[in-house]
Amino acid sequence: MTVTLPDGNQLELADGATGADAAAAIGEGLARVALAIKRNGGPVQDLSTPLEDGDRIAIVTPKSDDLPDGETPLDLIRHDTAHVLATAVLELYPGVKISIGPAIEHGFYYDFEFPEGVTSSDADFDRIEQKMREHIKADEPFVREDVSVEAALERFRAEDQPYKVELIEDLVKNADPAHPLDTVSLYTNGPFTDLCRGPHAPSTKRIKAFKLQSVAGAYWRGDANRTQLTRIYGTAFFSKEELEEHLRRLEEARARDHRRLGPQLGLFTFSDVSPGSTFWLPHGTTLFNELVALNRRMQRDRGYVEVKTPQLYDSELWKTSGHWGKYREHMFLTQTEGHEYGLKPMNCPGHAHLFGLQRWSYRDLPLRMAEPGLLHRNEPSGTLHGLLRVRHFAQDDAHVFCTEDQIQHEVGACLDFAFDIYRLFDIEPTLELSTRPDQRIGDDALWDHAEGALHSALEARGLPFTVNEGDGAFYGPKIDLHFEDSLGRSWQLGTVQLDYNMPERFGLTYTGADNADHQPVMIHRALFGSFERFIGILTEHLAGEFPAWLAPVQAIVLPLNDELNDRAGEVLAELRAAGVRVELDDRTESVGRKIRDAELRKVPFMLVVGRREAEEGTVSVREHGRGDTGTVPVTEFAERVIGETPLAQPAAAG
Repeated sequence: MTVTLPDGNQLELADGATGADAAAAIGEGLARVALAIKRNGGPVQDLSTPLEDGDRIAIVTPKSDDLPDGETPLDLIRHDTAHVLATAVLELYPGVKISIGPAIEHGFYYDFEFPEGVTSSDADFDRIEQKMREHIKADEPFVREDVSVEAALERFRAEDQPYKVELIEDLVKNADPAHPLDTVSLYTNGPFTDLCRGPHAPSTKRIKAFKLQSVAGAYWRGDANRTQLTRIYGTAFFSKEELEEHLRRLEEARARDHRRLGPQLGLFTFSDVSPGSTFWLPHGTTLFNELVALNRRMQRDRGYVEVKTPQLYDSELWKTSGHWGKYREHMFLTQTEGHEYGLKPMNCPGHAHLFGLQRWSYRDLPLRMAEPGLLHRNEPSGTLHGLLRVRHFAQDDAHVFCTEDQIQHEVGACLDFAFDIYRLFDIEPTLELSTRPDQRIGDDALWDHAEGALHSALEARGLPFTVNEGDGAFYGPKIDLHFEDSLGRSWQLGTVQLDYNMPERFGLTYTGADNADHQPVMIHRALFGSFERFIGILTEHLAGEFPAWLAPVQAIVLPLNDELNDRAGEVLAELRAAGVRVELDDRTESVGRKIRDAELRKVPFMLVVGRREAEEGTVSVREHGRGDTGTVPVTEFAERVIGETPLAQPAAAG
């Protein structure tokens, strides 16, 4: 047979040759690192897959970067390692029941039901890992076998593996009636056989470095009414160096975790009396308010007007907007006097209704309506995560009501506004155009028009972007703004969304130059996103070391001894009068101890007041992380700090 390689060259092979044979024919080095094969642009398959004459093939190696559906070569190795984990656990814990073990972002997991009275924790990782290493060293091949459904069910029933039985029964039940399921695939490595669709690498020895990381509870099928299983998480890499670097980054991430830094820096805390709701401490409230004030100033200079709308709305409003049918399960609902109400999870329906309560002319547009409103979303308790996923939050929410010919300018102005905000934090965003989802309102013609308008706005400004198919809001396409933090993690910050559906559903109109009624276009815009999430992301990105203009405490005055406390108090009062957020540390401690404590609090400036500084009206400035930077008059220091504040500088016009 003859197959074609990615470079167009042809390779002759014996009839019945496999992907492994093709790799060996190309070269011994390739055969050693080959993991799988792609045929004719299809999904990744095992190297043992037989080839056919005329196939177009590509050998998958650790360096392959063109796999379908966002897969990576690491996904293969991590899936392999999940199977090896199950192998080891079955040997070490007789009677354990196995469920599923997929590769996930950054690693893998496997879910187990341990026998009654038997538990597993991270204290058991050493012996589990040792058993895993034995199977990896044994170079056990991953062997695929397609068997009848009946044979697979008989096997797993005999092995008392009810989760595998249920998975197979569901596969049969959910199969296309026109193509009933007759067979399933099993993979065997060493003594372990699992229900699995694959693919897998040729053998366990392709796993070069792995680490078990944590244990958690997980309900079977994610259903809290079903058995709680033990989930063991781990990760795997192609080299020990890559694994060590990953573990180092995880340790750094733990040190930067906003859930740890928040309470440590006196920013916020949480309580079970209101899960998913932030309790802002004084310093955190200052930080929060500074961002809201910054947002208000920048919006005002760009022609936005601020409104304030209710928290609670009759269900009829949500039915009109479409949220009752599409989003109801994520809303907090209540009833009174025979009416059902919902706390608002977003501001847009209220703003649309508010627009509809007045008459508007084309001369009034664009109307840029902003509200840093409080929102509530009924997020599942298992998804709550510090400030990053909460139930109660505030957004820098705004909606622009404009005419058709104003769309391109207004969308561009929203993006320019976003860049101006992110520049203050040295954030370089990347853009993503998210198109129509499967579950949506509005006809395809309207979606074509809306997506085209956003596409044109991006191209008109020469902005590079990628397309994220199917990830738009249910009412319209959107441009999402992402950035990569100091640990290489990607976050979504802002969004600009174009919506023809909501103005139509609310019957919104304005009077045009022709004295006829026209429907406005609605642009949804949030650039910080939620202030909670932005603060959480920023805290981790900066490791809690906020720029001086944003830090809750910008400076702390440190008298050298108790005799200088009065002068230090005068410095404190002078700086506060100038608008500096400053504290005084007049404890009876050495100045070295005070400096160490201020460094741990990540206070940007430490102002030492000694006898000479007291006589000259100066302070000795020490910067966090940099050390001494000289002695300056108190007034000069105040001017320096205030001058760094964006609110003290003219904002760009929109």
